[in-house]
Amino acid sequence: MNTVTGFASATIGNVACGFDILGFAIREPGDEVTLTLLDDPRGELPVSITSIEGDGGALPRDARKNTSSFVVLKFLEYLRSTKGIEFNGHIELELKKNLPLSSGMGSSAASAAAALVAANRLFGDPCTKMELVHFAIEGERVACGSAHADNAAPAVLGNFVLIRSYNPLDIITIPPPADLYCTLAHPHIELRTAYARSVLPRTISLKMATEQWGNVGALITGLLTSDYGLIGRSLVDVVAEPKRAPLIPGFFEVKEAALSAGALGCSIAGSGPSIFAFSSSREIATKVGNAMEQAFSSMPDALEADIWISPICRDGARIID
Repeated sequence: MNTVTGFASATIGNVACGFDILGFAIREPGDEVTLTLLDDPRGELPVSITSIEGDGGALPRDARKNTSSFVVLKFLEYLRSTKGIEFNGHIELELKKNLPLSSGMGSSAASAAAALVAANRLFGDPCTKMELVHFAIEGERVACGSAHADNAAPAVLGNFVLIRSYNPLDIITIPPPADLYCTLAHPHIELRTAYARSVLPRTISLKMATEQWGNVGALITGLLTSDYGLIGRSLVDVVAEPKRAPLIPGFFEVKEAALSAGALGCSIAGSGPSIFAFSSSREIATKVGNAMEQAFSSMPDALEADIWISPICRDGARIID
């Protein structure tokens, strides 16, 4: 097979209390990357971008600067140096962006993960998905200057992901409760990750740290035991949310609307501006989505918002026809 298309879905980093160490994937929307393998070398690099759809011209076409192509370059280097697989041909890459940029939905991670599973398949799947996570993390460094894994890991692996350590990298996947649904609301504004990180405190008090640690431990316990009440009580972020919430118009009104509609909990998706909520059924998650959309539209400066209702994605990045 000379042409393969990979798909990877939106991811939510932080998950309220789990700043830079927790993330999860939903089933849709997501990005698609198609790779075509050519026998002959072409140009300076072994990978080139032939088309990008859906980005409005915002993403770089230089293969060394675009997340999706950069991770394929790193993957090829790894095959040569570690797996003993030489490649003397060329790969053409087509990227279809279905995720909005600077949205808090793991847009760059989805592009990287989709490209990696496609590249892996082109060469006969020589790498495990856990190996692919390493390249996806490096793609995040290109995208935003920080090699964090809370979007990259769930984009590749699916499920909930806990990053116990970055050095050495130690990642634990956590399967979701059967009836846990995510409502994701994306207001039509952009919030740059670099700016959202710049407003965060550089130090926090021991009291604040203790509260955050307690919520992280309880949230993971709630996920493992399918204790929906505990999941809801634990979705409390005392570190990042208080600083980032003012950057999102209507955040507090939208969060209150979600909770009033029956959500277990609600917080900022990644660095924002998207907002996510958990519910214990699709029916409740749909009501929550309607309430969040209405809250955005009812503000003095009304905002349009896209709403997605999804269970947690268990598959991670995958090959599609």
